[in-house]
Amino acid sequence: MGVPQRGPRRRENETLAADFFVQHQLAVNEIYAEVRYKALPPGVAFGRWVSFFEPLATGLRLIPDGYFELHHPTGTLAAFLEVDLGNEHRKVWAEKVKNYLQLALSGNYERKFSQTRFRALVLANSERRVASLRKVVAASTEKIFWFRTLESVHQKGFFAPLWLRPVGDDKRQLLTPIS
Repeated sequence: MGVPQRGPRRRENETLAADFFVQHQLAVNEIYAEVRYKALPPGVAFGRWVSFFEPLATGLRLIPDGYFELHHPTGTLAAFLEVDLGNEHRKVWAEKVKNYLQLALSGNYERKFSQTRFRALVLANSERRVASLRKVVAASTEKIFWFRTLESVHQKGFFAPLWLRPVGDDKRQLLTPIS
């Protein structure tokens, strides 16, 4: 481009702080772009995306990173998105699991989204973190939650059959009948 290459300008020994909010939001935006604007598998159509800024329901301390619906020949995939960069403690995740289960069983989800079932898709920053989160979730349920690394989405795409459930090592296709 005819422009000299420059890196960030900092004084020597200057402290550089990481902004985890920005990193997290960029990862969420990347997934949004993946499901909204990239080519979807044959027969799949984008339905909607919802962003959240407050808890989903009264009494639930749950603010997902996003929610989307994809319509495909066997029905609608309705999914909440959780991007995990490794900053939340296991107790926070145990509470999230409890809240997602309460959302599923209370009828609040169906009233609010006009769908009967959903998945919680968890994208983590490493295989080790995926394994840790799967253990936390498996202590409460084997349902609802699906896991992958952010890196696997970068390398293989969102719809590659690399999704893991809380228990077992079978890698699954995302667009299968809800279970």
